[in-house]
Amino acid sequence: MTSPAPFPWAEAMQFGFGVLRLSSDAFWRMTPRELACAIAAVRGPASMPMDRGALDELMKQFPDSREPLHE
Repeated sequence: MTSPAPFPWAEAMQFGFGVLRLSSDAFWRMTPRELACAIAAVRGPASMPMDRGALDELMKQFPDSREPLHE
């Protein structure tokens, strides 16, 4: 079993201070859920990852070529 990825503190702080222009006090009082909502309000909702069925369909539509791209 793999452990979850660590929380991306550097990116969160860059967004909170640089984009949202939050004070240190306001940033550190936010919950991760509040920060996620603020990020979504600016960037839009996160897209869901592609599922296996969608990947299989794309692979059928656009199969890999056996020929080299450059000679």
